Amino acid sequence: MKELIYGLTVPFLGTSLGSACVFFMKKQMNRTLQRVLTGFAAGVMTAASVWSLLIPAIDQSENMGRLAFLPASLGFMAGMMFLLLLDNIIPHLHMFSDKAEGIKIKLPKNTMMLFAVTLHNIPEGMAVGVVCAGMLYGTGNITSAGVLALALGIAIQNFPEGAIISMPLRAEGMSRTKAFVMGVLSGAAEPVGAALTILAAGLVVPLMPGLLSFAAGAMIYVVVEELIPEMSEGEHSNSGTISFAVGFTAMMILDVALG
Repeated sequence: MKELIYGLTVPFLGTSLGSACVFFMKKQMNRTLQRVLTGFAAGVMTAASVWSLLIPAIDQSENMGRLAFLPASLGFMAGMMFLLLLDNIIPHLHMFSDKAEGIKIKLPKNTMMLFAVTLHNIPEGMAVGVVCAGMLYGTGNITSAGVLALALGIAIQNFPEGAIISMPLRAEGMSRTKAFVMGVLSGAAEPVGAALTILAAGLVVPLMPGLLSFAAGAMIYVVVEELIPEMSEGEHSNSGTISFAVGFTAMMILDVALG
């Protein structure tokens, strides 16, 4: 049970701590630092998708022989399509962009930015939820250490995400407290999404390989569609690429060492 609590709360705590940076940093976050943090988050999410989700999904389908790739492949593509659908429905505004995406509706800029980060957090919540479900229902080789590794990895990459949403809001004139609350709220989708995924997975335990890869596809969509462009935007710099490698390596070490 404690692993379940860790899975639901640790990633959310990472977002909250990152959002609290608004109380300690007076100026807007440096552009290079934003690139570094975004690249690190992208690296963590990519490694988590491979080691914590796709590889376990393929391992759980080994009884299918040469077709063991099938559930993982179908689930991965379904996850990508699901996030593509949300991306085109949910009204949101990315950082450094003046053009909103999703359904055309008039909302405050701050709300649109909040929705953009919330969109990031949906697949992360699903990833933690499906791994927790795999441990609870005894499917595959998912251990409590594996759940902790994924929760810690996502919490680490949530820290910069929390700062990236709260600091610009403060720079635009919002009070520190309100900017902090907005940052925290952006991470609320994770524990909710995780809990709903655990409940849903309990009804379809035999489809666990597909659910694992579905979460991986959703996470990779966010990385390719949003995080990589953001870390590469503006004047050329290798800082985002280097931090991506550091994030990927850190998550890989966590998953292998603890999993």
